[in-house]
Amino acid sequence: MGSVAPAPGATVMVTTTYLHLPSRGAFRPAVRDDPALLVLQAREALPEFYRFLYGTVGRDYGWTDRLAWSDAALREHLGRPTTTLLVLYARGTPAGYIELDAAPHDGEEGTEVAYFGLFPAFHGRGLGKHLLSVGVGRAFDDGAGRVWVHTCTLDGPHALANYRARGFTPYKTTTHQHSVPPP
Repeated sequence: MGSVAPAPGATVMVTTTYLHLPSRGAFRPAVRDDPALLVLQAREALPEFYRFLYGTVGRDYGWTDRLAWSDAALREHLGRPTTTLLVLYARGTPAGYIELDAAPHDGEEGTEVAYFGLFPAFHGRGLGKHLLSVGVGRAFDDGAGRVWVHTCTLDGPHALANYRARGFTPYKTTTHQHSVPPP
């Protein structure tokens, strides 16, 4: 979700912006009416499939945290009733995903957009606003009173603009040094 990741071993300053939709009324969806697009919930998300999604979306942005999770840890996480994994397909091909987490997290109330992004081959087609809109709509349909997300300067160059265009407003910003792990 950002510019290309810095070289492994580099230390960079990272700014993280926390944004939220405090209610459904603030949400500005941008759903495309295109029969070639389909968003399906992965109701039995296999660890291998999840790693494929996570690794393909996050490869250029330094996403590594979940790659080290064991199969058992991924099965437990993905099997929680508070986790929803929605996969975007474009003409039958996986194109990206959004992971929603309705469990309380670090004192935050509401549903978190935990991970969200597109495969690089699908960038620049307006699919990010569609997938984000479907995911946020699902969070509200499932009872969220608030939807929140955080994005950082390592994420895609259009991430922050997409969140803001959908109605998300910033409520907190942090800055920290980040050491880029080796591949």
